[in-house]
Amino acid sequence: MSKIGRKPIDLNNTQVEINGNVISYKGKNASGMHTLPDFLKAESNGKQLKITLTKDRNNKKFWGLHRALLANKLKGASDLFVKKLQINGLGFKAELTGGKIKLSLGFSHKIEKNLPKDITLEIDKTGQNLTFKSFDKEKLGQICDDIRSLRPPEPYKGTGIKLEEETIIRKAGKTKAA
Repeated sequence: MSKIGRKPIDLNNTQVEINGNVISYKGKNASGMHTLPDFLKAESNGKQLKITLTKDRNNKKFWGLHRALLANKLKGASDLFVKKLQINGLGFKAELTGGKIKLSLGFSHKIEKNLPKDITLEIDKTGQNLTFKSFDKEKLGQICDDIRSLRPPEPYKGTGIKLEEETIIRKAGKTKAA
């Protein structure tokens, strides 16, 4: 049995309607629908949603996947997902202009990146701490990864863009021979 698939999903303040294999949801941040495959069935008791596997045992590998996807959508509908990036380096900073992020990362030019509509960004006054918020966990992770890939952290000086919870293992530089 799938350990993830059999866990119930808490609904919090999200309204859920089940029509066959189509689950419609509506919360304070987002609304949408998720379609389950034919071999999965959803049941709700008002506070929790449970996904069960029907007779076809060959497809149980998708049970936990669809439960996790649906749980992320329902959590995003009631609460926003948050990811924080830190920019380390002399002169490295970011600024928000309209719907674009301007990044100064030590290159000869500034890099502009478009911000999707459903993602909000807060930058502190130093320009080095970025807080991304969204109801869509997948898009949030993708935009943070795209920005991090512009200047990944390097192990000698520790400069670059990293996630707040990420730890960079530092390396010792060259030592002078005596």
